[in-house]
Amino acid sequence: MDIARAAKIIAAGGLVAFPTETVYGLGADAFNPTALVKVFAVKRRPRFDPLIIHIADMRDLERVAALSALTPEARHQAETLCQRLWPGPLTLILPKTPEVPDLATSGLPTAAIRFPAHPAAQALIRLSTRAIAAPSANLFGCLSPTTADHVREQLGNQVDMILDGGTADIGIESTVLDLTRGVPRILRPGGTPQERIEAIVGPVETAGFSANAPASPGQLKSHYAPQTRLILHDIISPPYSPSEGYLFFEGKSRDIWLKSQGMQKDAANPRIQTLSETGSLTEGAARLFSLLHELDNLGLSAIHAEQVPEQGLGRAINDRLYRGSQRIADM
Repeated sequence: MDIARAAKIIAAGGLVAFPTETVYGLGADAFNPTALVKVFAVKRRPRFDPLIIHIADMRDLERVAALSALTPEARHQAETLCQRLWPGPLTLILPKTPEVPDLATSGLPTAAIRFPAHPAAQALIRLSTRAIAAPSANLFGCLSPTTADHVREQLGNQVDMILDGGTADIGIESTVLDLTRGVPRILRPGGTPQERIEAIVGPVETAGFSANAPASPGQLKSHYAPQTRLILHDIISPPYSPSEGYLFFEGKSRDIWLKSQGMQKDAANPRIQTLSETGSLTEGAARLFSLLHELDNLGLSAIHAEQVPEQGLGRAINDRLYRGSQRIADM
């Protein structure tokens, strides 16, 4: 990876797709409104959906976040979370500074801020402008990219450069936590489980969907969707059809379904996929978008997906499956 060249592109107002531990981001100088306009245009992203600002040094936090505007309790929570969970898959909603363009926050007085754990992302941020605004590097509403190839498939040559850092380790977006409204509130479940946050700051609230003015990325009801119709099930029971795909949580539930169909386990059948043979939520999160990309590329008429246990990373997996199964016409 030529990170130094990528940093020069960012500093000059260009766009770079880069790896993080969650998914690939489409990065631009967080302080350059002209560059930010390009992000919205390339993604076909509505201007009301704010971007996440990525930093790679705690000394840069107060450049983008007005921590003094928080209550003493909220500031203590923010500082503790940063100490315990950054770098990592946690985005904090904090009051923004005047230096952050309104375009980056969709006109909100708050900014979504994260310190990614991926070393390439950190190097890119430090070598460029020390704050990069970056949504996921995909078309708006579509499946998030966990490899450089996923970025190329959706964005093609509209990006000035793609840094290939292999497959994302976590494979699902960051958790977004709002600290500006009293009790901490999760606006989007993600790579940091709710239980881990509550062990640090106590009970948190969870937000619902937003129709047209989200306070953070990933709050729209229809999002993270494959082109193929996605149907979500508590337990997959429809009969097998070669024109449809099947995404199971674990090997046990898949094998029960195969037996009910009079079928044997066939590892070579690309239409039948499993997030984790052993039922690991960590593995399931890491494989979710990659497997949905594979199924989506098969030209199927539908994809049947099984919900996972609603705990830990399971909340984030189910959130993505639910939003991916929603259609704009249903909203």
